[in-house]
Amino acid sequence: MDDFERLRGRLFGIAYRMTGTATDAEEILQDAWLRWQDVDRSSVRDPDAYLAKTVTNLSIRQLTSARARRETYVGQWLPEPVLTGRTEFDALGPLDVVAERESVSFALLLLLERLTPAERAAYVLHEAFAYGYREVAELIGTSEANARQLASRAGKKLAADKPREQPVDRAGWRKLVERFIAAARLGEIEELEKLLAADVVSRADSGGKVSAARNVLTGRDRVARYLAGALQRFGGGIEARLGEANGGPALIAVGPDGVVAICFVGIGPDGVTNVQFVMNPEKLAFAVGQLSRIGGLPDLSW
Repeated sequence: MDDFERLRGRLFGIAYRMTGTATDAEEILQDAWLRWQDVDRSSVRDPDAYLAKTVTNLSIRQLTSARARRETYVGQWLPEPVLTGRTEFDALGPLDVVAERESVSFALLLLLERLTPAERAAYVLHEAFAYGYREVAELIGTSEANARQLASRAGKKLAADKPREQPVDRAGWRKLVERFIAAARLGEIEELEKLLAADVVSRADSGGKVSAARNVLTGRDRVARYLAGALQRFGGGIEARLGEANGGPALIAVGPDGVVAICFVGIGPDGVTNVQFVMNPEKLAFAVGQLSRIGGLPDLSW
């Protein structure tokens, strides 16, 4: 097997964690593959390190340009979800993208946006892929001391902003979310508020391509009324399916024409802490492609 194909899963995993979008990760892999075709293989002493360095540097460059583009992005920007899980999705790969579930969680990908590209690279390579600091330094082109400092600084930033979510109890998550959906569909604002934390946050990423709130909503009352209104307005013909994305439980909203949203619901000691809707059709394309490879939406219930 060619070295590139042997490492494809790991390379995709690096690029995806670095950029937060599967489509960018695929483009980076295509660019890296073209470069690999042009290189004199006899001059490459360590293909693993060479390809990891190529993908890391392409990811840093992509992330730097993406930051500039996001300044003009319409509404909230959220990472691009990847469907994961057992059975059907195990065959969709690449498996390394979810080899470490916590390191590819939607909440962490969102937090990683607060890091500089260099900090993000050092953190991802060290924490998600267990590269030593000397290896990280070689991959991103810096000193070992600076690589250690970058990773340490990234870790401190993430620790300070880490959401107060509980470890996921899937049965408990499912029960609470089913109550949450039922209350929202029926417009039972008071019941819905009981399920939300006082400082609950709701974000929707539509890219301006579909109707959704463009600003972050906070607080029980505002979030409850928005969710109830949105489900009543758009809920006709929309089915909420339980599934898994980015290594954790998620809701997949399916309409007559296919997937219309993937929703992540964070739960803490006081109830629902955050609701994140990915609705931009371009951000759903990778997940839709995953489904098309297995002939449609399977039974995603646990």
